[in-house]
Amino acid sequence: MRAVTWQGRENVRVEDAADPEIVEPTDAVVRITSTAICGSDLHLYGILGPFLEPGDILGHEPMGIVEEVGSEVTHIKPGDRVVIPFNIACGSCWMCEQGLQTQCETTQVRDYHKGAALFGYTKLYGQVPGGQAEYLRVPMAHYGPVRVPDDGEPDERYLYLSDVVPTAWQAVEYANVPPGGSVVVLGLGPIGQISARIARHRGSRIVIGVDLVPERLAMARRHGIDTLDLHDADDLPGAVRGMTGGRGPDSVIDAVGMEAHGSPLAHGIQASTNWLPDALARPLFTSAGVDRLAALHMAIDLVRRGGTVSLSGVYGGMVDPMPMMELFDKQVNLRMGQANVRRWTDDVLPLVAAPEDPLGVLDLATHRMSLEDAPEAYRMFQKKDDGAVKVVLDPTLPAGHTARTTADATRGARP
Repeated sequence: MRAVTWQGRENVRVEDAADPEIVEPTDAVVRITSTAICGSDLHLYGILGPFLEPGDILGHEPMGIVEEVGSEVTHIKPGDRVVIPFNIACGSCWMCEQGLQTQCETTQVRDYHKGAALFGYTKLYGQVPGGQAEYLRVPMAHYGPVRVPDDGEPDERYLYLSDVVPTAWQAVEYANVPPGGSVVVLGLGPIGQISARIARHRGSRIVIGVDLVPERLAMARRHGIDTLDLHDADDLPGAVRGMTGGRGPDSVIDAVGMEAHGSPLAHGIQASTNWLPDALARPLFTSAGVDRLAALHMAIDLVRRGGTVSLSGVYGGMVDPMPMMELFDKQVNLRMGQANVRRWTDDVLPLVAAPEDPLGVLDLATHRMSLEDAPEAYRMFQKKDDGAVKVVLDPTLPAGHTARTTADATRGARP
């Protein structure tokens, strides 16, 4: 099969890889029809190289058609259309029963003291081959895959059940926005876009999205989100307080994470680690503060006293400096973590399947490209060229084929 493989810093390649097979009775093999590039994939592309090896298959947002199942897989069968959650969980351990599938005790990566294994995401999370490929072996397939209707709807209606929609739903859930309250979303990439729409759908009276990319700001506005452009906001906290009764918002969602703009020192540390031998670079990531914290510090500054900060952006440093005095003084509530995808799929599947598309999932992907063009897709997504907000790779498309999937400003928009 063909697969997207990591080869080095900002270097991915599409090459031949072994076809996956059933190894355990709880496995399935899925033929991939769509697989998206996530902002977290850019961490692998540019930052977390010390925990990767050349040839590792990337990707954790896939869907497709079941080809084969193991003897203990009964809820799906060959021919079913399924979405694959990015975390690999058993569904029956104590953690899974608590709705903490990201901490699954069956797949925890104990060698690195980490939670549940993830598809396509470094030695820290199991080094499991990912879904940016023609085929995918799915461990724990007796629980993980989500069967979706084979209704002729485009994959983009259901694809984001793998990560984006459950992650955004959890971000809003953790934000604890009171009825009719206010929330600021920092970062209007895919997670931020859907978080803002979910907050609005769930009844937040004021939803403010903050970014500095024109296409992202325009996309949020056409879904009824108030926006602030960082380029124009000399006093962002003052502007936000002016929109929230002078106190600041009830909640702030940080949908940016470790690659925030405005953290030059941490950016330099991140860059330097990629030029060190892996044996030297790994300890820096596991014992040092290497994150760009501008977005997190801004979230803490913006939120009202007694409010909640919800972190959905990924951070990786062990000893990142935190403004503990401000957190304590303002009595800020802080919630965070990888999305427990299967905890939320029953809640969000009816929303993504609804004909009226209340979350606007059909207005998120900006590009649909051939799997063979993954190197260009990664470069474009990282640089935010050509208005790229979300890029979906299609193994069935010929090389060189790119479709703009949100070509007009009204497709998928809500009043």
